[in-house]
Amino acid sequence: MHKLLLATLFLFLLQVNVFGQSDWKLSTEKEGLRIYTLKVPDSKFKAIKVECEIDATESQLVALLMDVNTSADWVYHTKSCVIIKQVSPSEIYYYSEINLPWPASNRDFVAHLTVSQNPDTKVVTIDGPAVPGVVPEKKGIVRISNSTGKWTITPDGLDKVKVEYALHVEPGGNIPAWMANMFATEGPLQIFKKLKIQIQKPVYKNAELPFIENKTYALNSKF
Repeated sequence: MHKLLLATLFLFLLQVNVFGQSDWKLSTEKEGLRIYTLKVPDSKFKAIKVECEIDATESQLVALLMDVNTSADWVYHTKSCVIIKQVSPSEIYYYSEINLPWPASNRDFVAHLTVSQNPDTKVVTIDGPAVPGVVPEKKGIVRISNSTGKWTITPDGLDKVKVEYALHVEPGGNIPAWMANMFATEGPLQIFKKLKIQIQKPVYKNAELPFIENKTYALNSKF
Protein backbone atom coordinates (compact mmCIF):
# COMPACT_ATOMS: atom_id res chain seq x y z
CA MET A 1 0.00 0.00 0.00
CA HIS A 2 2.87 2.37 0.80
CA LYS A 3 4.40 1.79 -2.64
CA LEU A 4 1.03 2.35 -4.30
CA LEU A 5 0.62 5.70 -2.53
CA LEU A 6 4.11 6.79 -3.55
CA ALA A 7 3.46 5.78 -7.15
CA THR A 8 0.15 7.65 -7.19
CA LEU A 9 1.83 10.75 -5.77
CA PHE A 10 4.56 10.55 -8.41
CA LEU A 11 2.00 10.32 -11.22
CA PHE A 12 0.08 13.25 -9.76
CA LEU A 13 3.21 15.41 -9.67
CA LEU A 14 4.08 14.33 -13.21
CA GLN A 15 0.62 15.31 -14.38
CA VAL A 16 0.89 18.74 -12.74
CA ASN A 17 4.32 19.34 -14.31
CA VAL A 18 3.32 18.16 -17.79
CA PHE A 19 -0.27 19.31 -18.21
CA GLY A 20 0.36 22.59 -16.42
CA GLN A 21 2.79 23.74 -19.11
CA SER A 22 1.72 26.27 -21.71
CA ASP A 23 4.05 25.46 -24.64
CA TRP A 24 1.73 23.02 -26.41
CA LYS A 25 2.17 23.03 -30.21
CA LEU A 26 -0.78 22.63 -32.57
CA SER A 27 -0.23 19.46 -34.59
CA THR A 28 -3.55 18.85 -36.35
CA GLU A 29 -6.83 20.69 -36.80
CA LYS A 30 -9.41 18.47 -38.42
CA GLU A 31 -13.09 17.54 -38.11
CA GLY A 32 -13.63 19.99 -35.26
CA LEU A 33 -10.64 18.69 -33.29
CA ARG A 34 -7.51 20.56 -32.34
CA ILE A 35 -4.66 18.19 -31.46
CA TYR A 36 -1.59 19.52 -29.67
CA THR A 37 1.70 17.86 -28.73
CA LEU A 38 4.17 18.66 -25.98
CA LYS A 39 7.73 17.47 -25.43
CA VAL A 40 8.04 15.83 -22.02
CA PRO A 41 11.37 15.99 -20.18
CA ASP A 42 13.23 12.66 -20.00
CA SER A 43 10.69 10.95 -22.28
CA LYS A 44 10.85 9.76 -25.90
CA PHE A 45 7.10 10.17 -26.21
CA LYS A 46 5.23 13.44 -26.48
CA ALA A 47 2.14 14.30 -24.49
CA ILE A 48 -1.05 14.83 -26.50
CA LYS A 49 -3.88 17.26 -25.89
CA VAL A 50 -7.20 17.28 -27.72
CA GLU A 51 -9.70 20.14 -27.68
CA CYS A 52 -13.19 20.00 -29.18
CA GLU A 53 -16.86 20.76 -28.58
CA ILE A 54 -19.46 18.04 -28.04
CA ASP A 55 -23.25 18.23 -28.09
CA ALA A 56 -23.90 16.83 -24.63
CA THR A 57 -24.39 17.79 -21.01
CA GLU A 58 -21.73 17.29 -18.36
CA SER A 59 -23.66 14.30 -16.97
CA GLN A 60 -23.98 12.63 -20.36
CA LEU A 61 -20.27 12.78 -21.08
CA VAL A 62 -19.25 11.70 -17.58
CA ALA A 63 -21.69 8.77 -17.77
CA LEU A 64 -20.04 7.62 -20.99
CA LEU A 65 -16.47 8.01 -19.71
CA MET A 66 -17.22 6.14 -16.49
CA ASP A 67 -18.92 3.30 -18.37
CA VAL A 68 -15.55 1.73 -19.13
CA ASN A 69 -17.03 -1.69 -19.91
CA THR A 70 -18.06 -0.27 -23.30
CA SER A 71 -14.69 1.36 -24.06
CA ALA A 72 -13.78 -1.30 -26.63
CA ASP A 73 -16.66 0.07 -28.76
CA TRP A 74 -15.05 3.47 -29.23
CA VAL A 75 -11.56 3.80 -27.70
CA TYR A 76 -8.80 3.33 -30.28
CA HIS A 77 -7.32 -0.21 -30.36
CA THR A 78 -8.88 -1.20 -27.03
CA LYS A 79 -9.20 -4.99 -26.89
CA SER A 80 -10.93 -5.21 -23.51
CA CYS A 81 -11.81 -3.01 -20.57
CA VAL A 82 -13.45 -3.93 -17.26
CA ILE A 83 -14.06 -2.35 -13.87
CA ILE A 84 -12.11 -4.12 -11.15
CA LYS A 85 -13.16 -1.94 -8.22
CA GLN A 86 -16.05 0.50 -7.78
CA VAL A 87 -15.08 2.77 -4.90
CA SER A 88 -18.06 5.08 -5.40
CA PRO A 89 -20.20 6.33 -8.30
CA SER A 90 -17.46 8.89 -9.02
CA GLU A 91 -14.37 6.72 -8.43
CA ILE A 92 -13.33 3.45 -10.06
CA TYR A 93 -10.34 1.29 -10.86
CA TYR A 94 -10.39 -0.47 -14.21
CA TYR A 95 -8.19 -2.81 -16.24
CA SER A 96 -7.67 -2.43 -19.98
CA GLU A 97 -5.71 -4.26 -22.67
CA ILE A 98 -4.58 -2.38 -25.79
CA ASN A 99 -4.26 -4.32 -29.05
CA LEU A 100 -1.09 -3.29 -30.91
CA PRO A 101 -0.13 -4.30 -34.44
CA TRP A 102 2.74 -6.72 -35.04
CA PRO A 103 5.62 -6.65 -34.22
CA ALA A 104 4.73 -4.94 -30.92
CA SER A 105 3.25 -6.81 -27.98
CA ASN A 106 -0.10 -5.80 -26.54
CA ARG A 107 -0.06 -3.38 -23.62
CA ASP A 108 -2.23 -3.33 -20.53
CA PHE A 109 -2.75 -1.07 -17.55
CA VAL A 110 -4.87 -0.37 -14.49
CA ALA A 111 -6.24 3.16 -14.24
CA HIS A 112 -7.76 5.00 -11.31
CA LEU A 113 -10.57 7.30 -12.44
CA THR A 114 -11.83 10.03 -10.14
CA VAL A 115 -14.45 12.63 -11.01
CA SER A 116 -14.68 16.07 -9.39
CA GLN A 117 -16.70 19.19 -10.14
CA ASN A 118 -16.15 22.85 -9.32
CA PRO A 119 -19.32 23.89 -7.45
CA ASP A 120 -19.20 27.42 -8.87
CA THR A 121 -18.19 27.00 -12.52
CA LYS A 122 -19.59 23.43 -12.87
CA VAL A 123 -16.40 22.46 -14.70
CA VAL A 124 -15.84 18.71 -14.39
CA THR A 125 -12.39 17.13 -14.11
CA ILE A 126 -11.68 13.43 -14.55
CA ASP A 127 -8.20 12.23 -13.61
CA GLY A 128 -7.10 8.80 -14.79
CA PRO A 129 -3.50 7.90 -13.95
CA ALA A 130 -2.21 4.37 -14.33
CA VAL A 131 -1.54 2.66 -11.00
CA PRO A 132 0.80 -0.30 -10.39
CA GLY A 133 0.38 -3.38 -8.26
CA VAL A 134 -3.39 -3.80 -8.50
CA VAL A 135 -3.49 -6.61 -11.08
CA PRO A 136 -0.64 -9.13 -11.62
CA GLU A 137 1.26 -8.72 -14.87
CA LYS A 138 0.37 -11.16 -17.65
CA LYS A 139 2.73 -13.19 -19.79
CA GLY A 140 3.19 -11.77 -23.29
CA ILE A 141 1.64 -8.40 -22.42
CA VAL A 142 3.71 -5.33 -21.54
CA ARG A 143 2.41 -3.49 -18.49
CA ILE A 144 2.06 0.30 -18.76
CA SER A 145 2.91 1.64 -15.32
CA ASN A 146 3.51 5.29 -16.19
CA SER A 147 0.54 7.03 -17.76
CA THR A 148 -1.36 10.20 -16.90
CA GLY A 149 -4.65 11.28 -18.41
CA LYS A 150 -7.02 14.12 -17.66
CA TRP A 151 -10.42 15.18 -19.00
CA THR A 152 -11.64 18.74 -18.45
CA ILE A 153 -15.30 19.28 -19.32
CA THR A 154 -16.52 22.87 -19.42
CA PRO A 155 -20.20 23.77 -19.93
CA ASP A 156 -20.60 25.93 -23.03
CA GLY A 157 -24.30 26.48 -23.56
CA LEU A 158 -27.46 24.40 -23.53
CA ASP A 159 -26.48 20.74 -24.01
CA LYS A 160 -22.98 21.69 -25.16
CA VAL A 161 -19.58 21.25 -23.54
CA LYS A 162 -16.00 22.13 -24.35
CA VAL A 163 -13.70 19.17 -23.86
CA GLU A 164 -9.98 19.10 -23.23
CA TYR A 165 -8.27 15.73 -23.00
CA ALA A 166 -4.57 15.50 -22.16
CA LEU A 167 -2.56 12.28 -22.13
CA HIS A 168 1.03 11.17 -21.68
CA VAL A 169 2.01 7.50 -21.82
CA GLU A 170 5.27 5.65 -21.41
CA PRO A 171 4.33 2.44 -23.28
CA GLY A 172 7.34 0.41 -22.16
CA GLY A 173 9.29 -2.01 -24.34
CA ASN A 174 10.10 -1.17 -27.94
CA ILE A 175 7.58 0.77 -30.00
CA PRO A 176 8.41 1.58 -33.65
CA ALA A 177 8.30 5.28 -34.48
CA TRP A 178 5.56 4.77 -37.10
CA MET A 179 3.35 3.10 -34.50
CA ALA A 180 3.88 5.85 -31.93
CA ASN A 181 3.01 8.43 -34.57
CA MET A 182 -0.10 6.49 -35.57
CA PHE A 183 -1.44 6.56 -32.02
CA ALA A 184 -0.54 10.23 -31.63
CA THR A 185 -2.28 11.38 -34.81
CA GLU A 186 -4.89 8.86 -35.92
CA GLY A 187 -5.84 7.75 -32.39
CA PRO A 188 -7.47 10.99 -31.19
CA LEU A 189 -9.37 11.45 -34.46
CA GLN A 190 -10.87 7.97 -34.26
CA ILE A 191 -11.62 8.18 -30.53
CA PHE A 192 -13.54 11.44 -30.68
CA LYS A 193 -15.32 10.55 -33.92
CA LYS A 194 -16.69 7.40 -32.28
CA LEU A 195 -17.29 9.15 -28.95
CA LYS A 196 -19.66 11.61 -30.63
CA ILE A 197 -21.63 8.68 -32.02
CA GLN A 198 -21.54 6.65 -28.81
CA ILE A 199 -22.87 9.49 -26.65
CA GLN A 200 -26.06 9.67 -28.71
CA LYS A 201 -27.16 6.25 -27.42
CA PRO A 202 -30.21 6.43 -25.11
CA VAL A 203 -28.29 5.11 -22.09
CA TYR A 204 -26.12 8.24 -22.18
CA LYS A 205 -28.50 10.68 -23.87
CA ASN A 206 -30.83 10.57 -20.87
CA ALA A 207 -28.14 10.24 -18.19
CA GLU A 208 -28.40 12.15 -14.94
CA LEU A 209 -25.76 11.64 -12.26
CA PRO A 210 -26.25 12.51 -8.58
CA PHE A 211 -22.68 13.78 -8.21
CA ILE A 212 -22.80 16.03 -11.31
CA GLU A 213 -24.77 19.27 -11.48
CA ASN A 214 -25.40 20.40 -15.04
CA LYS A 215 -25.10 24.13 -15.53
CA THR A 216 -28.45 25.81 -16.19
CA TYR A 217 -29.08 28.51 -18.77
CA ALA A 218 -31.79 31.07 -19.34
CA LEU A 219 -34.09 30.29 -22.26
CA ASN A 220 -32.65 31.45 -25.61
CA SER A 221 -29.42 32.48 -23.91
CA LYS A 222 -26.01 30.83 -23.99
CA PHE A 223 -24.86 32.48 -20.76
